[in-house]
Amino acid sequence: MNDFNAAPRHSLSPNAINYWRREELISNLIAFVVLAVLFYLDWRFDWYNWIGWILIGLAIIFLIGLVWSVLSPPLTFKSWRYDLDEEFLYLQFGIWNRTEQLVPMTKIQAVSLTQGPLMRKYKLASLSVETMGSSHAIPALPKETAAELRERIAHFAKIKEVEQ
Repeated sequence: MNDFNAAPRHSLSPNAINYWRREELISNLIAFVVLAVLFYLDWRFDWYNWIGWILIGLAIIFLIGLVWSVLSPPLTFKSWRYDLDEEFLYLQFGIWNRTEQLVPMTKIQAVSLTQGPLMRKYKLASLSVETMGSSHAIPALPKETAAELRERIAHFAKIKEVEQ
């Protein structure tokens, strides 16, 4: 891919949508429990009236966040694209603000894979690329694709594996 005016060709794993929804569900459950405990404590100890209003405001923000957590995973999935050649790693992402990043292979110093327990369940991995001044990540790739991409980037960037 030498024509960087064209959109990158590769997308994330379709499992990314379910992974992000599950991740949001866990976060929302924790937030709900905390908010429920605070409402109970407000009722039980009859806190100042203004505290109840703040809790109602937080509950409204929580509900808006809950709706967004259902809508955002497919939008995030559609917005993510990446591509790679011997000279550049090209990243394109963003739901509201489109970001296009061109990372020169000569600037890449390290490449790593990250995989948490929830990612393992969906057979996904996140690929991180480190340069001197920044870090770039491609989230939710299929595990095999991420490993292959890691090796290709390491080869193109001439990164040597350190033996310990």
